[in-house]
Order: sequence, then C-alpha cells, then structure tokens
Amino acid sequence: MTGSTIRTRTAALARTAFAALALFGAAAQAQAPLVVGASVAQTGAHADLGAEYARGLELWRDQVNAAGGLLGRPVELRILDDGSDASRVRALYARLVQEKADALIGPYGTAATLVAAAEAEAAQRVLINGAGWSRAVHNRSPRYVFQSAVPYAAYGAPVLELARDAGLKKAVILARDDPASTEMGAAASAEAKRLGVLAGEVQAFSGGIQDFVPLVRRLAAASPEAWIVYGEARDAAEIVKAFRKLNYAPKLLFVRGAADARLLDMLGQDAEYAMGAAPFHPRAAGAEAFVRAYEARWNRRPGVAAAEGYAAGTVLAEGVRRAGTSEPRALRGALGALQTATVLGPFKVDPATGEQVAAQPAVVQVVLGRYEVVAPPVRATAKAVLPYPAWEDRRLLK
Repeated sequence: MTGSTIRTRTAALARTAFAALALFGAAAQAQAPLVVGASVAQTGAHADLGAEYARGLELWRDQVNAAGGLLGRPVELRILDDGSDASRVRALYARLVQEKADALIGPYGTAATLVAAAEAEAAQRVLINGAGWSRAVHNRSPRYVFQSAVPYAAYGAPVLELARDAGLKKAVILARDDPASTEMGAAASAEAKRLGVLAGEVQAFSGGIQDFVPLVRRLAAASPEAWIVYGEARDAAEIVKAFRKLNYAPKLLFVRGAADARLLDMLGQDAEYAMGAAPFHPRAAGAEAFVRAYEARWNRRPGVAAAEGYAAGTVLAEGVRRAGTSEPRALRGALGALQTATVLGPFKVDPATGEQVAAQPAVVQVVLGRYEVVAPPVRATAKAVLPYPAWEDRRLLK
C-alpha cells in the first residue's frame, strides 16, 4: 500500500468519523427536552386545586411524549410550588426564565397570573394563561400572554342566548358583591343589550345574605321572565328556597353556582330544573376522551382545574406545532392566529390582547337528579327544559 493510498483512506475515515459525530450531535440536539415551566400551588390554601391543575398538565405531557414529543423533542414539565402565595410567583417565573424554560404556563388563579404575566412579558417569554379568568390579566395588551381559560366575560352569552331562543324578553341580572361575580354580571348586562333582552341595571347582593325572600319578593314584582344570577351554590340554594316559600317560579332560573353538585345535597328534588355554569363539565360533548384518560391515569374524575391545566398544554403544543419552533417571537405569532379545540371548548384569542374570545362555560341543568349540559350547542348533551316549572306542577321523583 502506497503512502498516498494510506493518506486517502485516512482522510476518508476522518470524514466518515466527522459525519458520524455530526449526526450524533444533531440527534442529541433533536432529543434535548422542550422545557415547559409553571408555578403551581402544591401547598397552602389552593393546594387541592393546584394539585388538580398539575395533574391535567402531567396528563398532557405524558400523552404528548407518548406520541413522540413536540418537534421531535420530549416535553419536560418543570413545576415549582408557589405555596398559594401570589407574592412568590414573580421570583419563581424569573427562575424558570433563567433556567431557559422554552415556554411558560400560568399559575392557578387570577392574582398569581397577573404577577406571572408581568414577568413573562418582561422576559419576552410566551405564557399560556391557563387559570387566570379576569379581563384584568389582558387589560394592558400583553404580547406574549395568551388565555386558554374561559374568561369571566364569557359567562353572559350562553344563558342569555338560551333565554332569547326561548322567546324570553325580560330578565333580572344579579351579582354577588365579589370581583368575579361583578365582572360576570357586567358582561351579562352587555350581552343582554346586544341580544335585545330587557334587563336593566345589575342588582348587587351581599355574599353574607341569609334570607333571599325580601329580595325575591321585590324583584318578582316587576315580573322578570328570567333570573340570571352570578353567585355561589349556597346562593342558588337560598334563592330556590325563597322561590318555593313564595310559590314563585320565573320561566328560567340560572345561578352560576348551581353547577356545583353540592346543590343536590342542599335542596334534594327542589334543585330540579335550576341552571348553572362551569368552564368544564365531565359530561360535556367533546370531553369524553380526556375524561377516560384522566380516570385511567389518576383513578378519579377530572374537575375544572384539571381540564384547565390540560387545555393550557393543548394550546401550547398546537402553537409550537404551527410555529415549527419554540422560539418566542415565532410562537407568539402562531398563537395569536391559532384556532383549535380544547376540552374547554374552542380556542381563539384577540391577537391584540391575547384574551380568549371563543370559549364559553358549559351551562348545565338539573334534570331527573343529574346534570345535563344544555349550552352552548357544541357542548350540549340535552335540550334545556323550559319553562322552569311552577311548584304545583312538579311531581316527586321515584
């Protein structure tokens, strides 16, 4: 073998080795995890809801990784504990940014989300607002924050559309004196005007009210056909008790908190035909696969917080796929234009603010002792029973 032949073969081997190393490096880079960071309450007052939210995120991660990851990269979910304390959230998201998280998912609750959103915006890192429901999160038109949660502002449309479609022209709108209910009531008032339902000013009531009889008697005198109330399950129970005591029945009764299954324990059969609303209900059309997977993974039924976590992950994943990268500016552009389905309903945002404009809560009605989803139509499992029956027309259920 001549010296030139040896040199030729040596060069060829070197090129082959270099190509192999390059391929190995590319493969290693392709397998580098796509890190998704979040601060979620694991201790403190919101620990139970935080745990449920985290389980939804973990189910999403597991399903994505089982399908090959995102852009060929496994998803690594990095969750920090904020201890149910919004004042700790800023430092935790700063840490996630410093640790090079590719994208962020917001914490549980509006107060914590406000803080997280400010940090994400300052760092120019995309954050999916999975459980910050107030319009306040998006009031300053953030460029990197996108809401997958069902906002408080969406709680007016579905039930008022039901009322309009039933031919009801006059409603009374009440709201508990807390920020969430007040925001929902204001949105319902605007929606009533848009739909041509006469509702007047929103009537505020104290969260400490024990006896609704005087309030019901006063408002019933104006003969509203529909009662649209933004309050808790206890408020729903006390309003129904006042209706029964006064032998009064409007054509539609909606109290947001009536979606809480505890209403059945509080009222028994008197809960029949009351309507309520929640961002998610396990029996809603389109939720079946998520519910089955969650029950198989966690041996329990998913609640609202679990669905919110899962939906946040769904939106992020679809945004990454559409963008073809996790680079923040490209991902921001993809999310601003994205329309997709989630377990909370359709996702679409106002691209100028990142605020959710498509998803609506599931309106549910107690029928024969169980909840049926009656609106919006895309999520309904049954048709609403209207009018709300008079007390003398009701029969005991067997």
